[in-house]
Amino acid sequence: MKLEWYLARRYFKGSRKSSGFLSFIKYMSIAGIAIGAAGLLIALSIVHGFKSTINGKIMDFAPHITISTYVDRPIERADTLFTYLDQYPEIKSKQVVLQGQVMIQTRDQVTGTTIKGVDLARPDFGVGSYMDKGEYDLGTDSTGMPGIVLGAQLAQQLDATIGSVITVYTIEGIPSLINSPEIKQFRLTGIYETGIDLFDDVFAMVERSHVRQLFKYNETQADAIEIRLHDDSNIIPFRDKLNETIIFPYYNEPIYNVFGNIFAWVELQENMIPLVISGMIIVAAFNLIGAILMMVLERTRDIGILKTIGSKSKMIRRIFLMEGLMVAGVGLIIGIAISLLFYFLQVNYQIIPLSQENYYMAYAPVEPHAIDFLIVTIVTIFLSGLASWFPARVAANTDPVKVISFGR
Repeated sequence: MKLEWYLARRYFKGSRKSSGFLSFIKYMSIAGIAIGAAGLLIALSIVHGFKSTINGKIMDFAPHITISTYVDRPIERADTLFTYLDQYPEIKSKQVVLQGQVMIQTRDQVTGTTIKGVDLARPDFGVGSYMDKGEYDLGTDSTGMPGIVLGAQLAQQLDATIGSVITVYTIEGIPSLINSPEIKQFRLTGIYETGIDLFDDVFAMVERSHVRQLFKYNETQADAIEIRLHDDSNIIPFRDKLNETIIFPYYNEPIYNVFGNIFAWVELQENMIPLVISGMIIVAAFNLIGAILMMVLERTRDIGILKTIGSKSKMIRRIFLMEGLMVAGVGLIIGIAISLLFYFLQVNYQIIPLSQENYYMAYAPVEPHAIDFLIVTIVTIFLSGLASWFPARVAANTDPVKVISFGR
């Protein structure tokens, strides 16, 4: 094995002066494997980053499970249901929510949105984690005006800044003298930004009692109860558990149903992109067939001499198989180094910016996984070995009588 390793290493170095073109082919094979491995590792790290970032934002902002009713009516005894949920240790936090469609305006702009009545205290999740300007303060200021918190895009549509007066009004049916809107004014105290349109362009958040006044709910009515669990991997099992006791007319909806289109889009990206990019490694690996065949042709007389002095075909085959694996190994190491360099540059300098409106983030996130490096290494070595086996077999089956006089 030492002789085989020595010859394979000598052939790989290509020390002959006449082997310039062969060296070029070898370097191109190394470059192909390096680019394929780097491309696949970078693609995998980006799709993992996308999945973690988007799923993390949704899981952090939205409730894990929402209890509401099938019919277009509020929960009549929300206080009783809220107390009933105290028996479940899986629940980390919960809140009664009142919400509805309203018109919202500043001095110069007006638009429609969803107003959401929530707890007065700042939550340790969701909006509380994404405050961009101002602060989360739904209390009453010195002028007696309650606070309101808007999403960044909604605030931009209204040309609203911190301290702006926000007028909210709601009405059912056609406006008339006997059907006047319910109106209430708020002071903009905070603007949050998640980068996801479904959150930043929809909700206006105020303390729950003000929504109760706008929609004329009584003290025990609510539109939903939002639940967050200690373990977000337990969402579906816990939903199934709730379905056994909290039944019709109540509806227990998990976060995966509410934002199913986003979760499906992320899964599609994670499943499809690596399949497409992995074709680069397959093409690069099988380019080795041509490169190793040319190495065999260049070493034809060497093969004949080795066979003449008694070397077995198995030994010849191993020499060129090792040479092919050396090419793959060097290319793989370079590819891994490129992917790690990309990770460093992207994390520190954000060299790939994104449109936040389309991708929910300002730059491409990267999240390399050790298992990806292991899988790419194994697949690359396997394909390269497979691609090297055919020309190595050709070398092993050459006739020593003919090849000694090759080129004369």
